[in-house]
Amino acid sequence: MTSAQAFDWVPESRTGGKLLLTGGVSTIEGSGGGGLATWALTTGYGDQDGIGGNIHATYVNVPDYELRSWGAAVGLWDRVELSVARQEFDTGDTGAALGIGQGFTFTQDIVGVKVKLIGDAVYDQDTWLPQVAVGVQHKSNDQGLIVRAVGGQDDEGTDYYVAATKLFLANSLLVSGAVRYTNANQTGLLGFGGDRNDDLEPQFEGSVGYLLSRNLVVGAEYRTKPDNLGFAGEDDWVDIYAAYALNKHLSVTAAYVDLGSIATFEDQRGLYLSLQAGF
Repeated sequence: MTSAQAFDWVPESRTGGKLLLTGGVSTIEGSGGGGLATWALTTGYGDQDGIGGNIHATYVNVPDYELRSWGAAVGLWDRVELSVARQEFDTGDTGAALGIGQGFTFTQDIVGVKVKLIGDAVYDQDTWLPQVAVGVQHKSNDQGLIVRAVGGQDDEGTDYYVAATKLFLANSLLVSGAVRYTNANQTGLLGFGGDRNDDLEPQFEGSVGYLLSRNLVVGAEYRTKPDNLGFAGEDDWVDIYAAYALNKHLSVTAAYVDLGSIATFEDQRGLYLSLQAGF
């Protein structure tokens, strides 16, 4: 009751038109999708003549680092998505071993725009055509000196992506894939470009989800990464996740993530937890 009353100021005709979980959850970069991979779906529950939006907070804990992310996104007319997010990459005790100081934290701000081009992942059940969207994310890192010291070419960069998502309602199955053109090191947390490569290159993001109920989806994601820095190899990312929507205003996502090697420290596997509130 309290959750519903909190959104009474939003006109009934302008929100809540989409099915539960069909806006996705919030990625670590703030866009609508899974935890690691962007989807073509537009965030929030506003339908084609409505508005939806959310705020999120995400925490990732692996043996040698912590990643914190929070932000907000709005979906306009189930066509355009605008998002902002801030990431904090806390090196903890590892910072001392890397020579940058214990607890040293990289901060990155991300501004994103996504536009749906064709298709509808939910309503186009009589065709194989997926929902297709294109997007841009501009990222700004606050540690330019250290980025350059480890071989990065810039502390700002822009990613471009095209995503396709299909929901098979009869099979309770969601499949999504995206190609991202990027030169971001660890999504930009270690800057952009490097001594190995400075060009934008295509990388893949994929998600699959199975709806156990209208409130609960489980699945897995895979995200390839560029390998630009000579001092440390960069591995692809994988997760196994479960997302539960209490209602259209509150959801929680938990995952086991494998982030591989980060800044010479191997086997970065651990917990991903994200809360999202919206309409």
